[in-house]
This record gives sequence, structure tokens and C-alpha cells, in this order.
Amino acid sequence: MNEGRIYQVLLGPHISEKATIVAEGSQQVVFRVATDATKPEIKKAVEQLFDVKVTGVNVVNVKGKTKRTQRGMGKRSDVRKAYVCLADGHDIDFIDGE
Repeated sequence: MNEGRIYQVLLGPHISEKATIVAEGSQQVVFRVATDATKPEIKKAVEQLFDVKVTGVNVVNVKGKTKRTQRGMGKRSDVRKAYVCLADGHDIDFIDGE
């Protein structure tokens, strides 16, 4: 996988209440990924960027909600999330920016 595709696959970490519960309970990290990203691409991108060992990847497509606004109906954008399971002893820390 080339260097440019790595940065196109991973859009960033997904920070939510459920994501922090999953991270504390097991060795998993949640990322927002591109809509055309595949599981092997996500695995390679995480391993190369963060220098960790990935044991599994689960992908979820979340459809955007339809919301009523002042100007009519609007729609939130669709999101594709990847739950990345890390091997024992490996960890990704987003807070420590050193």
C-alpha cells in the first residue's frame, strides 16, 4: 500500500461514549474510515501508522439521520467506522502527542 492511500483510508479516531467503553473493556480502537476502504487496507494502514499488531477489523456503516430544520428536511452524512482489535501488549494513545 502506498503512502498516500494510508492517509486516505484512515480519516481519524472516532471519539464517543461507546468507543471509550469498548477501548477500556477490550483491546479495540475505533476509527472513522473512507467509504471505499476494505478490511485489509484498514489493517495495513493502522499497522504502518501506529506500529502496532492488528488481530482483527470489524467495519460498520452508519446511515445518517434525517433531521427537520427550519428550512425543511436535512440529512446528516453517512459514516463508516472500523473497530480495530489490537494484539496483547499493543496500545494506541491519542492523548500523548509526543
